[in-house]
Amino acid sequence: MLPTPRGRPQPRASRLAPHPCSKYPRSIAAETISFARGAPSADILPAESVREAAARTLESDWARALSYGTGRGHPGLCEWIADHHGVEPDQVMVSNGSMEIAALLFRHTVEAGERVLVEQPSYDRTLLLLGRAGAELVGAPLESDGVDVNAAEAACEDAPLKLAHIIPNFHNPAGCTLSADKRRRLVELASERGFTLFEDDPYRLIAFEEPAGETMLEMDGAGRVVHASSFSKTVAPGIRVGYLVGPAETIATLAKRAGETYISPNMLAESIVWELCSSGELERNVKTVNAALRERRDALVGALREKIPEAEFVEPEGGYFLWLDLAEDVDTPALLEAAKDEGVTFVAGPDFMLEGGGHSLRLSFAPVPAEQIPEGVDRIARALERSRSAAAA
Repeated sequence: MLPTPRGRPQPRASRLAPHPCSKYPRSIAAETISFARGAPSADILPAESVREAAARTLESDWARALSYGTGRGHPGLCEWIADHHGVEPDQVMVSNGSMEIAALLFRHTVEAGERVLVEQPSYDRTLLLLGRAGAELVGAPLESDGVDVNAAEAACEDAPLKLAHIIPNFHNPAGCTLSADKRRRLVELASERGFTLFEDDPYRLIAFEEPAGETMLEMDGAGRVVHASSFSKTVAPGIRVGYLVGPAETIATLAKRAGETYISPNMLAESIVWELCSSGELERNVKTVNAALRERRDALVGALREKIPEAEFVEPEGGYFLWLDLAEDVDTPALLEAAKDEGVTFVAGPDFMLEGGGHSLRLSFAPVPAEQIPEGVDRIARALERSRSAAAA
């Protein structure tokens, strides 16, 4: 079972000299290797595709791209997303990244003191946003196939829930994927208990083995599911385009709030994304990125099994992240400090927890080229040995 979430700023990487025992060349060992950031390295970003899409956009869609839009976002992109999900265009809105749209949803849906179910562990910025909204956060532990639905049902028995936040595919930070049976039960539970089920699904297309299964949005017949995703993962983080799909009334309200808040999202970025989607370039880029990320996932899993055999983890079938449980004598915030001295960084488990997580950590394989991953894990292993020696002294 995955452990059961909090939030600190991530450490700034520092330059270090190579470890004297390192078998890796100075060009690798001299730099900090960061498993901390949830973003791919620049070498797999589609610079040329985006450049060409931008040129085509400024030739064919320049008036809309360079003007204000509405709070709902680019109408062509809304239609493409609606077709992708099999819904009507008025059920879609596009924003400056999925976190912006999540913040709007939380402000619209959750009042101070209302109860919100969150997975344990869960994405740290979601916990931060919900905390700022004044929500009472109720944790449900993650298992190898996603959230413990018995814990979710028990939370409903204790008192009404207003919202449940679920990351179904290739979880951040845990790497696990929610099973089909659990998806169906959560959709039923939302209908029975009358809460909003927020399906936060930015990694869905970053699949290494086979396409992700049916969404909870597709399973929903009662209008309880609101589905979010992001082109930051399938195009590039800097594009900052995310979207929400849900009941038309909810979308209309949120689009009005968006217009009142920031007039319109970035229409140039959305026009470029629409061009990538409609030309088929998005699909081609996803295949390229998935091949690179799968290689990195495989390198990380192999290095962990060789160099830190005590580590327990779910092997992710997609996404960016792997969650690692270590023995109870390990304090991962302290381990992080030792790791920085070795020239490697990660995010310690308590950042994703309401409480606990001190024996766990998150590794992001997306920003680290496959050939650097064994050295990065070797540095963590050395830091682990050093921290244990210091604790025993």
